[in-house]
Amino acid sequence: MREETNMGDERPVTKLNVSTTKDEEEILAANGYQLINSDLNEGTGKNRVFLWYKKECGLKPVTRIQFSFSEQMKSGLADAGYELVDKDLNAGAGGDFIFLWYFYGSTESDIPIMNLEVTKDAEEEPALLKDGWERLGCDLNRKVGGKYIYLWVKREKPSYICEITATVDFSCDRYMFEQGFTRVDEDTNRDAGGNYVFFWYRRTTDKSKALTALNVSTSPQEQAKLQASGFNMVVADLSVGAGGKYIHAWYRKERRESQIQAMVLLINPDAWKEYQKAGISFVEKKSE
Repeated sequence: MREETNMGDERPVTKLNVSTTKDEEEILAANGYQLINSDLNEGTGKNRVFLWYKKECGLKPVTRIQFSFSEQMKSGLADAGYELVDKDLNAGAGGDFIFLWYFYGSTESDIPIMNLEVTKDAEEEPALLKDGWERLGCDLNRKVGGKYIYLWVKREKPSYICEITATVDFSCDRYMFEQGFTRVDEDTNRDAGGNYVFFWYRRTTDKSKALTALNVSTSPQEQAKLQASGFNMVVADLSVGAGGKYIHAWYRKERRESQIQAMVLLINPDAWKEYQKAGISFVEKKSE
């Protein structure tokens, strides 16, 4: 069961907030916030946690939303001017401390967010992707157990991914955010040890700038094959510090009908099956 914003209200989202107690719910409602009626702690048996939003005339629209689940993830967001909602989305449930951040941007990649939606079942995800929704990377029940819960955004105009990259530490975070990049808030080294490694992407409304294919290499032979096929390599090793193979992402931009509108990093095994069943392009690689 998914829950979404009021689709009939065509104004952009202008503020976000979070409640972790009944008293906070009443205060936010009294202050004109609208509730997304989906408990972000569902399946944990702990505090009810809800996301709230406002759509106000004449105010700047929210254009990017990020999450932090470690202290190191916070400084780049704060330095780049993101607004912190200082409420733990895993309140009372253990697991990672997860915080929501949002931004009012003006780069080409900052396209106003019109609607929000929360999903709790993998089978809901393919239809949203096909309808132009963008899934944000962080599982809002991260390291708790319970359901895999994701926040989705719908933007004012159709948009496409025009650039991807990856980072293996936090030193460039502020710069990346200032250049209009969105971080995929899930570590590609999750549970493998090694560095925190994150994908990043930039969006555009210009179809001609869109990427048209993505892939991943786990061997020199695969690297050579992708290079010969016109792919460009993302330099960062996606498994740095974890031992094992060098893993690299690759992208291609060519004139064709299909442009990439979204990319997601899947950690839920059920989602792998649902995406394949729905015919969504899918890169499956394992590092051994």
